[in-house]
Amino acid sequence: MLAFDLLMLAVVAERLAELVVSTRHARWALARGGVETGRGHYPTMVALHAALLVGCVVEVHAAHRPFLPLLGATALAVAVAMQGLRWWCIATLGTQWSTRVIVVPGLGLVRRGPYRWVNHPNYVAVVVEGIALPLVHTAWVTAIVFTVLNAVLLAGFRIPAEERALVGAT
Repeated sequence: MLAFDLLMLAVVAERLAELVVSTRHARWALARGGVETGRGHYPTMVALHAALLVGCVVEVHAAHRPFLPLLGATALAVAVAMQGLRWWCIATLGTQWSTRVIVVPGLGLVRRGPYRWVNHPNYVAVVVEGIALPLVHTAWVTAIVFTVLNAVLLAGFRIPAEERALVGAT
């Protein structure tokens, strides 16, 4: 379990790095006339993502989840691949990337990198990682609960907010 706890600490550190980048990019966008939308769902999204990390650790320890090497190794490989996709999205969008929905008028849609094939590749990473990360140590309840709640948040609030913002900007 110690290895899993250390993995989760590494994920927390990575998320904090994302927030630093996001804050810098949000300041950049707002200074250039960026318009933020979707503020109402943002605190819920942050809480849900924090709950995923806490839930993984709590479930593994409280329910004494076993480590299954084949499942754990596969899930870890998938989670690492999703981190790669997430940072590819961040690098591709550059200063246009933020955890908030901010659109700078006059900047066109990005259609390179993973955005060539998928409109919201970062959400592909979030969805797949939300399943894979808990399964590294068989925290299947956390995987299911996060996946269901995240689907509601993405489909009902986040993606529609982004689509409206992007349509208004083009």
